[in-house]
Amino acid sequence: MSQIRPVSDLRNSFAEISRAVHENREPVILTRNGYGDMVVMSYEEYEKLQYEMMVMRELRQAEVEAETTDTRFSHNEVMDSIRTRLKAVSKTNV
Repeated sequence: MSQIRPVSDLRNSFAEISRAVHENREPVILTRNGYGDMVVMSYEEYEKLQYEMMVMRELRQAEVEAETTDTRFSHNEVMDSIRTRLKAVSKTNV
């Protein structure tokens, strides 16, 4: 569960907050005047969150495309296309 701390703790207890976000792998919520103001998290967790959000955006985009078109591809068609692209890339990298 995320810790909730006053924003002044960021200045006064930076090392403790840094250790907490890395060890617990949970963000720390910082408040100002009793209201949420900022969230501090480790860079690793931030990157993971960004990746997950990108995957969700791409899945949503695929869902929209599936709803708006009747074009469908079989497993074999998709795999053949991927293999063709991989061969083309490997030839240009040689």
